[in-house]
Amino acid sequence: MSKEKTKKKHHKSPDHIEPEKKDKRRLGKKIYNKELRKMQIELVKLQEWIRQEQLKVVVIFEGRDAAGKGGVIKRIMEPLNPRICRVVALGTPTERQRTQWYFQRYVTELPAGGEMVLFDRSWYNRAGVEHVMGFCTDEEYDEFMRSCPEFERMLVRSGIILIKYWFSVSDEEQELRFQARLDDPTKRWKLSPMDLASREKWVEYSRAKDEMFRYTDIKQAPWYVVPADNKRRARLNCIHHLLSKVPYKDLTPEPMELPPRIEKDNYVRPPITDQTFVPEVY
Repeated sequence: MSKEKTKKKHHKSPDHIEPEKKDKRRLGKKIYNKELRKMQIELVKLQEWIRQEQLKVVVIFEGRDAAGKGGVIKRIMEPLNPRICRVVALGTPTERQRTQWYFQRYVTELPAGGEMVLFDRSWYNRAGVEHVMGFCTDEEYDEFMRSCPEFERMLVRSGIILIKYWFSVSDEEQELRFQARLDDPTKRWKLSPMDLASREKWVEYSRAKDEMFRYTDIKQAPWYVVPADNKRRARLNCIHHLLSKVPYKDLTPEPMELPPRIEKDNYVRPPITDQTFVPEVY
């Protein structure tokens, strides 16, 4: 392939990693559900290990809009106890928060011992949307790039297990997903004016991502890229990798026998007509 063709292809989607041929094949729903079920059982084992060993786990999910971050977070959370594993998806900072140390509102969401926190976007907003859309000054952006690696090294030194994922999606696939959201009334809330504006700044976001990786892809907390054009494969690959990053043991309790219910002869329940029931429409 000539250099000219290579550059043209690279310019079209600078941040997208070319997937292997097998990723272009559709993964059957039956196989996908079977593999997902196995991994969700392992996630429950991981959860119990985190709880017993009082581990502190932070998982960051970043990437293009409609890259599939929410889908994998949903599949991770499905079998887990929300008191142990929770999702943090912060909105626009308040006026007061804008005057705080930038990392302050994220620090309050960090896990205590025995918890895992999944950040659906994180402090990396400053390196991405805030920088590209002009919501922060150049000085604030430069300070973030200097301080973020030290901040994350500090988290790791404190005992936090920090895992960072970047979901990479091609221009063509992102457009298909945006259109699907526009066509589905139950998904239109996923599209904001900011998402639509980002379509005009594809190259700027790619440059911002490359610069972010240059500063923050550190040994103590590296970035792991998830090719996400195929949603099912991306979910399975990400969950499989997550399970591999936190060594754990199987603490599944032994099966228990359900004791018989003891009836109390002297208890009289109030009439069922005293209760208000939901209408049976279906």
